[in-house]
Amino acid sequence: MISDLHTRFIALHTKAIGLLLTFDALTQMKMKTMELGTQGLTVPVIGLGCMGMTGFEEANMYGPADEKEAIATIHRSLELGGNFLDTADLYGPFKNEQLISKAIAGNRDKYIIATKFGWEINDDEKVTWAINGKKAYVKRAVERSLKNLKTDFIDLYYMHRLDKNTPIEETVGAMSDLVKEGKVGYLGLSEVSSETVIRAHAVHPITAVQSEYSLFERKVEERGILKTLKDLGVGFVPYSPLGRGFLTGQIKSIDDLPKDDFRRAIPRFQEAHFQKNMELVEAIEAMALEKEVTSSQLALAWIISKGFLPIPGTKRRKYLEQNIAASEISLSEADRLKLESIVPLGTDTGKPYDEFSMNLID
Repeated sequence: MISDLHTRFIALHTKAIGLLLTFDALTQMKMKTMELGTQGLTVPVIGLGCMGMTGFEEANMYGPADEKEAIATIHRSLELGGNFLDTADLYGPFKNEQLISKAIAGNRDKYIIATKFGWEINDDEKVTWAINGKKAYVKRAVERSLKNLKTDFIDLYYMHRLDKNTPIEETVGAMSDLVKEGKVGYLGLSEVSSETVIRAHAVHPITAVQSEYSLFERKVEERGILKTLKDLGVGFVPYSPLGRGFLTGQIKSIDDLPKDDFRRAIPRFQEAHFQKNMELVEAIEAMALEKEVTSSQLALAWIISKGFLPIPGTKRRKYLEQNIAASEISLSEADRLKLESIVPLGTDTGKPYDEFSMNLID
């Protein structure tokens, strides 16, 4: 049964979106920007995760794809000042980069493109599910991404996962060569430990580290990784900032997910954690009601207030607009502390991946 709180939350959500569409105040605002790291990359305070815009191998990643709406979403993001797009060669594979190439055609210089490599993709365009950070593969992967994106330059190039069988110095050394060759602007890493960041940064300055981070997932804080990034002047880019949909308030039952949705295999969405997580979501919704925003906007505003760059994924304009509106929400220190008291550091909300994928995190 849907609680009275959720009923009121839906009413507020509908009202907020209605005002957004009627007055389109977002179009009139100028998106705030921030420095991502200390190497000179200026970005909007909220980016766009593009993974869900295309199919992903045989897994159902957030429902069916709609290329026309996805491209319209990217264009709408640019209209609102959201020109930071996050993709990877893995997504598809290649389909996501190819979609982005269509969306940015004729306007390449207006976008900041971040893409990733590391999951090995063979000559038959099949993912082998191994991680490859060897020098030769880095060079092969970037040429492939440049081709699929139809560009000669990638603004931010990430190593998607650490190749534990290849020294990070070799991988980042090869990435550094790409900067010298003018093919890449800035370097990034994804889901890495403090030790790996320190070793990588000694080879070539790292601009950003990307990891899962939300009110539901704060392991990078617990492990001291955020402190390491701050000490080194490395920016932080949280992906899945809405807890893979949990923090939107849209999921009230596991049955709300399609039968083949990959989230059904994630411990966080399974019976052992689901109901407890729902109670946390309802407490966040209650605070959102007090501030007359949606729970997803509150969750994003919390991340933005910390000086991080969230990249919520969406493939629809209406959710994009709602997410970008979060950049205008001001949170006090008391607000942040209240939110963090709902989901205290160390709260077990369930692992964010299955066992195979968890073993690939550094």
